[in-house]
Amino acid sequence: MPDIGLCPLVGIDFTDNIRHIKPSNSDYKGPPMTRPSTRIDAKFAELSAAGKKAFVTYVMAGDPDYDSSLELVKGLPAAGVDVIELGLPFTDPMADGPTIQLAGQRALEAGMTLEKTLQLAADFRKTDDTTPIVLMGYYNPIYSRGVDKFLADAKVAGIDGLIVVDLPPEEDAELCLPAQAAGLNFIRLATPTTDDKRLPRVLQNTSGFVYYVSITGITGAAEAEAADVGPEVARIKASTDLPVIVGFGIKTPERAQTIASIADGAVVGSAIVAEIGAGKSTAEVLDFVKSLADGAHAG
Repeated sequence: MPDIGLCPLVGIDFTDNIRHIKPSNSDYKGPPMTRPSTRIDAKFAELSAAGKKAFVTYVMAGDPDYDSSLELVKGLPAAGVDVIELGLPFTDPMADGPTIQLAGQRALEAGMTLEKTLQLAADFRKTDDTTPIVLMGYYNPIYSRGVDKFLADAKVAGIDGLIVVDLPPEEDAELCLPAQAAGLNFIRLATPTTDDKRLPRVLQNTSGFVYYVSITGITGAAEAEAADVGPEVARIKASTDLPVIVGFGIKTPERAQTIASIADGAVVGSAIVAEIGAGKSTAEVLDFVKSLADGAHAG
């Protein structure tokens, strides 16, 4: 599994499975790619100036239903969240473990769609114009909508960046470069098996931050170990000025603090989604999120 271009679950390279592939960056025919400052860039500049680590959360849009999800997302910044990763429900989430798979199923059964996910972001923006939102998911719903229409709609909705786990760097002309030209960050994932030969390709068109996947496997499968993560973060930071944020395998405030202390921040997803899946109230989930944020910010 050289990098996130390969499915973390089963090691499948998606390159041959994506329709309408543009073979290389040189095939991109859109406007010149620029990297204007985004809310993500501004947030990390603010955190760096304050000497603070970032706390990033993942929640599935529409889980368990639209209104509950919007209420939770609106409460995340006050609970200490610096960047919100908003999951796009999809029927075949190959990189996700059971917890997030079930969240996606709940959202889909409640009628969540890409259209409604963008609407949720737009509704959030009515009261918060500063907290960055990263849309995280798979390429199929975006492809089905059409890249140009999706990017225009995402920009209007207030999306700041994208993580699309099944588009490897070889397909940057498919979505990454158009997204950058549209003013959205395209955030790439690196894994424990992204070696020194592969890393420059992974970093080439990445912006916003680098998401380091701390374990080999699916979300929620194991705990991140500082002894393993520290050298990898240092290796990545030696090749980029972008912040390196660590996710997968962080489930407690203590672990969030430990991991944030050796990186630029920490991401928690499955542990929060599990609280939602257990039927906890929005207030209870936000209390848990605050404890994780306090841990990460103490890192």
